[in-house]
Amino acid sequence: MHPVTRRRLLFWLPLALLLVLALAWLFRAQPVPVDYATVARGPLQVSVSDEGETRVKEVFVVSAPVAGFMRRIDLEPGDSVEAGKTVVVRIQPSDPAFLDVRTETELRATANAVDAARSNAAATVQRTQAELDFARAELERFRGLAARDTIAQNALDDAQRRERTAAAALAEAKAQLSMREHERDRAQAALLAPNAQHANADDCACVEVHSPITGKVLRVLQKSEGVVASSMPLVEVGDPRELEIVVDLLSADAVRVTAGQRVYIEGWGEPEPLNGVVQRVEPFGFTKISALGIEEQRVNVIIDFTDPPARWQRLGHGYRVEPRIVLWEADDVLKVPLPALFRDGDAWAVFAEEHGRAVLRHVELGKDNGLEAEVTKGLEAGERVVLHPSDRVGDGVHLVARS
Repeated sequence: MHPVTRRRLLFWLPLALLLVLALAWLFRAQPVPVDYATVARGPLQVSVSDEGETRVKEVFVVSAPVAGFMRRIDLEPGDSVEAGKTVVVRIQPSDPAFLDVRTETELRATANAVDAARSNAAATVQRTQAELDFARAELERFRGLAARDTIAQNALDDAQRRERTAAAALAEAKAQLSMREHERDRAQAALLAPNAQHANADDCACVEVHSPITGKVLRVLQKSEGVVASSMPLVEVGDPRELEIVVDLLSADAVRVTAGQRVYIEGWGEPEPLNGVVQRVEPFGFTKISALGIEEQRVNVIIDFTDPPARWQRLGHGYRVEPRIVLWEADDVLKVPLPALFRDGDAWAVFAEEHGRAVLRHVELGKDNGLEAEVTKGLEAGERVVLHPSDRVGDGVHLVARS
């Protein structure tokens, strides 16, 4: 080889080798930074939760038994009431309606006729009274004559008959007078005008409605005095010591709930949850519009408290709570965070870390609670898996823990 060529080769060959090494270093495969989670054994709990509210088990609505003018209700929400003793509502029956001219004229004519009939009955009483007095005096004379044997027995008997007949006629006349007086009262009552009854509460011939139970006033629906219709709801009463919780779940969640399941009651105002139990799942669903405007089929689930009343006695009717119903739980299962799982075809898979590289693993899952899932096959306790694997993570890719 020519010496000049050899010198040139010795000069450029190291430079070319350095360039290749530099390019290889620049374009080498970089480890992908990832977040890891360790597969471990521990408790797993599957539950369903939604917003609910407390309510008194038995709410009694006190309604107006008659139409009329209701006096102002002095009771306030929270006041104590006693069954059969506390007067909740006082109602004066409705005043008569206004009369038109023709009806009023007819009723006044009827009242005048009744007054005339009463006067006639009163005169009849006076006449029959006079006849009775005469018959009794005549009977006394005949008895004296009969004692001296100066009249026949037949005359005495005739005098006694006339006395009894006069007494019966007087009784009949008095009955007729009483009937005419009642007819007069009825005719006068038909002429009563509105507001002619007692205007003050002190002299009100009111219908008093008593509390049906011993408890407290929950709501006063109509407090101020005024005209009320028959059956109009006025006051709600109940016993706050008998509370329950109602939560409306999606029907797809409600089918997994059964009576007797344990419930944690959260979001009630204290950090420590209350304990409860599912009392029943109502068999009737209903449609409810969600906040996003979507129609949802909902089912009411009724929950009873299992803690002593002293723990939840500050709750009242209509308070907001967040019950969490436990559907399934286990104390020792192998579990993996849900963000590490993804679908690989028809199977669930994860990227496990082995010697700094990602290894694709197919796994079989059991129960999950939205945060963690039970692993029945494919992983072992202590292994690390990649959380939220990106498209840069693949089988055999170098991994490095994100700082």
